[in-house]
Amino acid sequence: MAGSLDGVRILDLTRVMSGPYATAMLADIGAEVIKVELPGIGDDARHFGPYVDDVSAYFCLLNRGKKSLAIDLKAPEGVALVRRIAAGADVVVENFRPGVMARLGLDAATLRAANPRLVYASITGFGADGPLKNRPAFDLVIQAMSGLMSLTGERDGRPLPVGESLADVASGMFASWGILAALYERERTGVGRVVEVAMQDAVLSMLLTGLSRELYTGRPTGRVGARHPETYPVDSFAAKDGHFVLVGFSPRAFEAILAAIGRPELAADPRFIDNAARNANEAALYGIIAAWAAERTRAEALEALAREGVPCGPVRTLGEVAADPASTATFARGTHARLGDIPLVTQPVRFGDETAAPPPAPKRVPTIGEDTDDILADLGLDAAAIAELRAKKVVA
Repeated sequence: MAGSLDGVRILDLTRVMSGPYATAMLADIGAEVIKVELPGIGDDARHFGPYVDDVSAYFCLLNRGKKSLAIDLKAPEGVALVRRIAAGADVVVENFRPGVMARLGLDAATLRAANPRLVYASITGFGADGPLKNRPAFDLVIQAMSGLMSLTGERDGRPLPVGESLADVASGMFASWGILAALYERERTGVGRVVEVAMQDAVLSMLLTGLSRELYTGRPTGRVGARHPETYPVDSFAAKDGHFVLVGFSPRAFEAILAAIGRPELAADPRFIDNAARNANEAALYGIIAAWAAERTRAEALEALAREGVPCGPVRTLGEVAADPASTATFARGTHARLGDIPLVTQPVRFGDETAAPPPAPKRVPTIGEDTDDILADLGLDAAAIAELRAKKVVA
């Protein structure tokens, strides 16, 4: 399945994270992704740290397996070239503000008029229509306006974002899902579709616990720290040498926790008799488990909990996760013209026949415009025509 999109050509007009994340996922399964970048500047993500030898590691993780075409979209000749590529492409993906593609003459209506089979995917912050359509959409803004930050953080603390660009990642994943659905439909109809994803919608659609409470009970939602907003004990605790989490999601799981901490009699305590009581007496129950945890190392606490079948685990750093052999399937090797062999993070879906398949070739991360000549030659331009475009600074 690593090559399940072999033969699918994607014209990638995206930058930074949401769009590049979507197209990277599609490149992982075989799509040819032609990434359009500004000559000399490239994708804005090339200027985000951390850097290794002046190369953005952030950019590398988001643009594995792609080709880079450096072309000036302010030049009419540049736009004309992009239209020629789109005429033979299966998918176009863009994440500019609404109206930008239309001003360039690269909007869905224009490109699909020349190529009705084209799937045109657009990622925006707040949708293509409506009063917020022109508002700048950065991940932090979306986490705030979607309601996610109102649910994240300590109960009496300030609202906090998730510690990663979740809004960008979510909208990129939903865009790739929509593109695949549209490609599948095209197999039956012969006609492409316009796929639109608003970042705010993407994040909001994932807030199911909070929304189930908000929409069905009328009870307000808010920050509750590490615990689950409805079920207790589902929380984190501090051992002597680090934190761990446990999940008491059912009466049986709660009894298993009590057995692990040596307090089985608490199952009959009226304060903890059911989930409603445990929520009402959260502070007392937390104190009992926390006191037990504080006397043990993290490994000792987790061993006792696991022995009773309690869902639990350590709060690990990324360094610990990366060093875990169980995590190796998420990592892949790549190549870069300057950095050589580099580590990459690939999409996490595994297909049943992959163990019998040869290991995939390392994904290359392109430098700015690294594939310009090859892509233009594929359009039928000869060396003289390409040299003329370069002299005019239309391409680089």
